[in-house]
Amino acid sequence: MAAAVVLRSLYRARPELHLLPVELLCRVPRRGHRLTPADDELYQRTRISMLQREAPHAMYIDSYSSRGFMVNGNRVFGPCALLPRSVLQWNVGSHQDITEESFSLFWMLEPRIEIVVVGTGDRTERLQPQVLRAMRQRGIAVEVQDTPNACATFNFLCHEGRVTGAALIPPRGGTALTSVSQAAE
Repeated sequence: MAAAVVLRSLYRARPELHLLPVELLCRVPRRGHRLTPADDELYQRTRISMLQREAPHAMYIDSYSSRGFMVNGNRVFGPCALLPRSVLQWNVGSHQDITEESFSLFWMLEPRIEIVVVGTGDRTERLQPQVLRAMRQRGIAVEVQDTPNACATFNFLCHEGRVTGAALIPPRGGTALTSVSQAAE
């Protein structure tokens, strides 16, 4: 009887308690220890400052010719080394000039390069065994191909999101390709 009197007085005093006793027990408090997105908007707005894109300009070889390469819309003359975020002139004349020293830039980088695609010109040429051994000891795979196939392989690996480098020598012959996508056809 006393409980009924207490409930009746609460009912009259607080209109929000017009709930049945079962609903009163199951009701979740409006404010708890966890904030909902609506609560966060009451206190402050979330701001994001983009310092650098997650995947800034992935390298992509647009075309090649006997004079050089078109990489991300930029013309590169002569042999070049493509790194995940930069393009460098590579001081080699032919596949015979490729040494451990000329490959050293690939193992000095962070994040570590997984694979280096080497384009040796018009034909696939063999590299010196000590050069391949040095790369393998440093945990870097080397794929040696003719330059047209090396360009296509590099683009494919970059598209997959692999940390890839390329060492490319332009083909000497009259080969000129306006777009690497034509090679796939």
